[in-house]
Parts: sequence; structure tokens; C-alpha cells
Amino acid sequence: MTKAICVHELGGPEVLRLDEITLAPPGEGEVLVRNRAIGVNFIDTYFRSGLYKAPHMPFIPGHEAAGEIAAVGPGVKGWKAGDRVAYVAPLGGYAEERIVAADRLVSLPKSISYDTAAAMMLKGLTAQYLLRQTFKVKKGHRLLVHAAAGGVGLILCQWARSLGAHVIATVGSEAKARLAFKAGASDVIHYREENFAERVYEITKGKLCDVVYDGVGKATFPASLDCLKPFGLFVSFGSASGPIEAFDIGLLASKGSLFATRPTLNAYTTKPKRYAKMAKELFEVVEDGSVEIAVNQIAPLADAANMHKALEARETSGATVLVP
Repeated sequence: MTKAICVHELGGPEVLRLDEITLAPPGEGEVLVRNRAIGVNFIDTYFRSGLYKAPHMPFIPGHEAAGEIAAVGPGVKGWKAGDRVAYVAPLGGYAEERIVAADRLVSLPKSISYDTAAAMMLKGLTAQYLLRQTFKVKKGHRLLVHAAAGGVGLILCQWARSLGAHVIATVGSEAKARLAFKAGASDVIHYREENFAERVYEITKGKLCDVVYDGVGKATFPASLDCLKPFGLFVSFGSASGPIEAFDIGLLASKGSLFATRPTLNAYTTKPKRYAKMAKELFEVVEDGSVEIAVNQIAPLADAANMHKALEARETSGATVLVP
């Protein structure tokens, strides 16, 4: 028997329930991982509420964690019991132990703690594809990063700064503004007090941005398009304030022949070799100090509901980790 947070009905944080479950031994190509730290992300709230549909009910939320291998199934090569690992995988992360496909594991360097790894796999790999693949950021590019004091936002700011980009950040409080500045933002906009599109125009002296990274969604659209220079790229990668509804694609033409995309981490990590390469690059920027992972909330696994409440109330900054 092992303990896990289960969702038996869709709803608010109160539906998260700590249950005892029984796991079958790992099958062909699978391993049993003993989680030491589990990352909490906004996507977990989407599945819990029903915004994203889970493949079955009940289900265990959570996509990222770090720990060690407890057992190896038939046909698994290159892994053994005791190996330190981290992963991004389908639902099932909020648990003391879980079964994971071996090709979803990456080897965790000893220099990176379990808490740090669990806090950065989903968020850090998201930052990797956003900055290095969806739009390849180079020195001199101007970026707008919404929710810059969040888990992904802080990584984006730091990594983009190390690449030589000019980062403009939006935040919701003075405390979060300080975090964004510390992470490398050159300019910070208080979106609750200022019109962020007008401020971007002022900051850039009308030159606007090459790319907008938007994990907020409904509340920042379509104003985000007004922050882009002609041929600029709008990247929607999350819906913290609700999904962006259908819009007239002619907006992209009228605002400067803009481009818009809605990428997902799953699409970028489907192939194991690319997934491993992305993780390697993420670990490198963490190990060399270019990116510091801010684990600002650590709580017991049983406290998952309260962590969801805090996350949805915008009361958190950086990353949140659950410890079994």
C-alpha cells in the first residue's frame, strides 16, 4: 500500500483527498519510483476542476517529481534500483510511489536536490522550449513575460537574461516585483495598477517586443498583441485566468502581421532523445548558476488542497513542492 492524493469528483481544492492505494509491480518498460518531492503546477488545478479532461476517474494529479527507483520492470535497460531520477510524466505524481515509463526518466545529478528537481522539471522544461525552441531568444531581443514571479516566470526571466535579452515583466504586487527584478527583469509593470500595453510602448519607446510569453490567458488577451512589433510572436502557454476564447484571426493582421502559437510541453517531449537533451540543457543552466530555482513553498503531501488554494489565489511565488 502507498498513499496518494486522489480526485473522485471534479471541483475545488476540497476534492483532493489522501487515500491509500495499491500499485501493481512495474510492467514491461516501466519502473517503480519512490517520490521524494513532487512539483505543484497550475495544470494540476486544470485537471482537478475539469478544465482539462482526465482520462479516467478517479485520478491522481501531478506531472513532475523526483526520487529514486525502487524497482525495475522487465525489459528496462540503463536503470537500476537506487538511481536518483526526475521526470515529467502523465497524471499520477501526487503519490508516495508511482509507476513511470522508463523513457520518461532522466538521471538526476547529485548536485541538484530532490526539492529543486521536482520544482523545475515541468516549469524548467517549459522555459527551455519557450526560449530555445518556440522562439530562439538571442542577445538584444525584447521579451514580455507575464506573471513573472511565478514558477515558470522566474525561470524565464533568469534564463532570458543569461541569453542577453531585455526582459519586461508583469507582476501583481510590490513583493513580486522585487522577485522579478532579482530574476533579471529590466523593467517591471504592476498590471493591477498600470495599463501594461501602454507601459510596454513607453519602455521600448514604441519599438515594442519581439515575443510575448503569456501563461495568464484570458485576462491579458488581446492586450498582449499590442505589445508586439510587426511580425512579433505571441506565445500562449497557460490559462491561469481562464482560457483565451475564439478570436478573429484578422487581429493578427491589423496589429502588424503577427504570429501566434499555443505550444505544449507534451508535444516537445514526445521523443525521448529530445526530452533528454532538453533536461540536460536545463540541468546545465541550473548547475552553472544562470538559473536559480526558487522553491518558496514546501508542504506535506496531505496538504495538497491548501497548496491549490494558495496557488489559485495568487498567494504563491516561485515553485511549490509537496513532500511525501
